[in-house]
Amino acid sequence: MNKKFIRFSAIAMLFAMNTYAQEQEPKQLEEVVVSDSKFSLPKEKSGKVIVQITAADLKKKAGQSVATILSTVAGVEINGNQSRNGKDLGLYIRGGRNHQVLILIDGVPVTDASGISLSYDLRLLPVEQIESIEIMKGASSTLYGSGAATGVINITLKKAGKKAIAGNAYLNVGTQTVAKSANYSVQDYNQGFAVNGGFEKVNYFASLNSTETTGISEARPLNSNTQFENDDFSRLNSVVKIGFTPTKKLSLDFFANYDRMKSDFDAGSFSDDPINFSLSEQFRVGFSPKYKYNKGEFVINSGANVINRDIFNFGSLFQAKSRSVNVDAFNKYEISSQLFVVTGAQFQFHEMSNMSLYDAITTDLAKFNMIDPYVTAVYNSDFGLNVNAGARYNIHSKYGNNLVYNVNPSYSFSESLKVLASYSTAFVTPSLYQLYSPYGDLDLSPEKDATAEIGFEVSLANKKLVLNAVAFQREEEDAIGFDLMTYKYFNVDGKNKAKGFETMVSYAFNDKVKFNANYTFTELERQSRILNPKHKANATVDVQATARLAFNLAYQFVSDRYLEYTTYPAPNFSPVLNSEILKDYQLVNANVRFELIKNRLNIFSAVDNILDKDFVESRGYSTRGRNFKLGLNFLF
Repeated sequence: MNKKFIRFSAIAMLFAMNTYAQEQEPKQLEEVVVSDSKFSLPKEKSGKVIVQITAADLKKKAGQSVATILSTVAGVEINGNQSRNGKDLGLYIRGGRNHQVLILIDGVPVTDASGISLSYDLRLLPVEQIESIEIMKGASSTLYGSGAATGVINITLKKAGKKAIAGNAYLNVGTQTVAKSANYSVQDYNQGFAVNGGFEKVNYFASLNSTETTGISEARPLNSNTQFENDDFSRLNSVVKIGFTPTKKLSLDFFANYDRMKSDFDAGSFSDDPINFSLSEQFRVGFSPKYKYNKGEFVINSGANVINRDIFNFGSLFQAKSRSVNVDAFNKYEISSQLFVVTGAQFQFHEMSNMSLYDAITTDLAKFNMIDPYVTAVYNSDFGLNVNAGARYNIHSKYGNNLVYNVNPSYSFSESLKVLASYSTAFVTPSLYQLYSPYGDLDLSPEKDATAEIGFEVSLANKKLVLNAVAFQREEEDAIGFDLMTYKYFNVDGKNKAKGFETMVSYAFNDKVKFNANYTFTELERQSRILNPKHKANATVDVQATARLAFNLAYQFVSDRYLEYTTYPAPNFSPVLNSEILKDYQLVNANVRFELIKNRLNIFSAVDNILDKDFVESRGYSTRGRNFKLGLNFLF
């Protein structure tokens, strides 16, 4: 689709649809979580410290990517979020890796069956289509199956409102430059629109987004006298959701979306390449019926996706295709007002194929499926004790049977103090790529994880001050590693441990000034190649200066990171394993928002890396310096 057409459409929507302009109804923030039981549960009765990023929180971070927003959460590090727009991302929760984190979109797991780690690519998702996010850390395979070893990121997309027609159109423009560079020309465009509404028993939501960025080379030159070419990034996202409620007890929800992403990339660290590119196309469809009855609710979350990827690298084309199907049927039954049980069964199917000059993998070979029955019981007493416990039996077409379980008690001594503890296990099957690619090993074993945690949450001064802290330890057995000398995946001998501590504090000085901060300490027994900082801290101050004017000031500290990498020195070009310490860095960002026309037109301005710090996020790759962004959002 023509990029100029998308941009023109977004601008035209600002003015052409004022006929339908109506005042938006304010949404009340509900203190409930869903990730630890799959059903709405009062936050104070949950035995987990679950981080919620609400729609209001997303507004305060206008102009930032999904990866950058998630990287401000305690215990979460997304390497690449400070690099060129389109840089591949490393997703680490509590020192884990991409394949240990499960991502859900509207309750449906999303994966890339042809990807190295079977994990979803967050670059495919624009933040403008997101309503809220929940992050639950710790092993969660009991409820969510393979891949949920260090955490679950539960993303909820925007949905229909109660009016017959409503929506918004937006346009954001910004700079894209490295530190110590005075090039502040506009090179980042993001635009789109959404419409939603409902009538009688039908509701709908549709959104279109387009992003185009240039201005920065992915690779970083070894010296300032060398000039690398800029690497472009473009993305197109469309989603349609239709809901039908034939009765008060039954609802039927359908969705379909198309994502297209093209990104230039270089030959590696400190190495430019003018023609490398990757092109990804994703098609997703799904169906989620829900039926409520006297003592419970039955839900089916289903989805299927096809991903096609073309990668042109080192003068040749690599083509990959993947297909995944996920059906999760589960039922909540209230035995009493204090006890409910969730029973369910999940089916997953993944297959991939790829073709290049050097190798070919067919779907007849590279595929597997899983069938998992599971049960979870949630007990909420009237004297403060809460218990969440369950088990899942995984039946894998290649790896046989695996049993995982969790026990998660908590106790509320009063409305202001809660203590919690948990012990949970998880398993992670090797990806199809790790099994069947030229770098794979068909004899790989599934990784097994166990996580123990203990913590507390306290609220004082009528909930103006909230403080929580959690200590954790995770033990990995048969961890899946990658040998930098042989370029093969393997199971790490022995057990690997990760331990750490997370704390978050928030304080509301008054209705207009709020402060939030978090700190994470993570220590890995074996460093491997994970660019996870040992210390990380975030702090923000939010000020609602007037009814229409608000601003946000954010600070982030990332400590030293240990890195291993391979070089091939002349004359024999034999591989040599090296290590390096990437130095710590600090960032200061700001955001200002103003309601120009009440309930109609909002504008924002953002400055990232205000101090223009030149730092290294990934060895040999560029990072963004001081950059500016302006945007407007028109409501109708």
